[in-house]
Amino acid sequence: MPLVAHNQLPTFKRLLRDGLMVLPSDRAAHQRIRELHVGLLNMMPDKALAATERQFFRLVGESNPIAQFYVHPFTLPELARGPEAQEHISLYYDTFDRLREEGLDALIITGANVVGSELAQQPFWEPLIRVIDWAEVNCTSTLCSCLATHAVLQFRYGQKRLPQPEKIWGVYPHHVVDRHHPLVNDVNTRFDVPHSRWNAVTRDQFEAAGLRILAESDDVGVHLAASADGLRFVFFQGHPEYDTISLLKEYKREVIRFALGETDSYPPFPDNYIKTREQAVLNEYRNRVEQARAVEAVLPEFPESLVTRRLDNTWHDTGEAVVGNWMGLVYQLTHADRRKPFMDGVDPEDPLGLRQT
Repeated sequence: MPLVAHNQLPTFKRLLRDGLMVLPSDRAAHQRIRELHVGLLNMMPDKALAATERQFFRLVGESNPIAQFYVHPFTLPELARGPEAQEHISLYYDTFDRLREEGLDALIITGANVVGSELAQQPFWEPLIRVIDWAEVNCTSTLCSCLATHAVLQFRYGQKRLPQPEKIWGVYPHHVVDRHHPLVNDVNTRFDVPHSRWNAVTRDQFEAAGLRILAESDDVGVHLAASADGLRFVFFQGHPEYDTISLLKEYKREVIRFALGETDSYPPFPDNYIKTREQAVLNEYRNRVEQARAVEAVLPEFPESLVTRRLDNTWHDTGEAVVGNWMGLVYQLTHADRRKPFMDGVDPEDPLGLRQT
């Protein structure tokens, strides 16, 4: 929760310059404390639908022990679903029409499964644009994850993602670029983030779009950025929401695809993720898989339990801190009426007052 500058103590101005959120006493006096309503547009495929829910619910829920969060998952009806996933959606998900009527303080948009290279040809493209257009006007802030970032960069800023020669896959070190931005306040200046993608939006493209780059990696480029105003859009290229075992699950899925003959290449290990001893276990397993595939035998059981016990999670605390900062900013700036994006007196073009500091 923010400090209130209730007098002229110089420390308040210094902390404000350093990126800490400090509320003027007049704004604090008019701030109405209430629950926050956060939308989660879940576009992930059926097998990842529930896991993605849990990951983002966890990040939001752990971000602030005082505020109350109502997270409203919804999806796009244009995305094909199997019977089990459709039943889950029918039972537990809101609709965009209902949320648009009732209002949201903030919105999170997940990635999606893409067939082919052209985002504009995907079934989610036009309905996603409609959601983004609405959120830009009606939500305090929208957080875009991975492919959602690529989609918004393309249709809003004219920057198409670039295919990479090899998959960006693993856990990579990052550093904070803009240490005074409130989204990275009190965040470790160096931290890890998982990535899992075949495409990238480069630093040059983020800059050409006029966006604020907040954190990046020397290995895999920009991870965290924000719109020019500092808050209306927040962009992730990585996956700070990932569970400790998420990359291992992806690796297992690719091994199975190889065993079934869906691909001719055995997957490499995700970078900077699996320790040497566990790599030896998985290399031995690879030999058994290749032998089974050669004679069309039953696939041996994946040694998941032997690997998971020594996997490290070096990203969750920083991801939680960034999302906590984001939720805190929304909490401080949103209107008491959840159908309106900002409380009275907030400049929509400069909601964080960054132009004044």
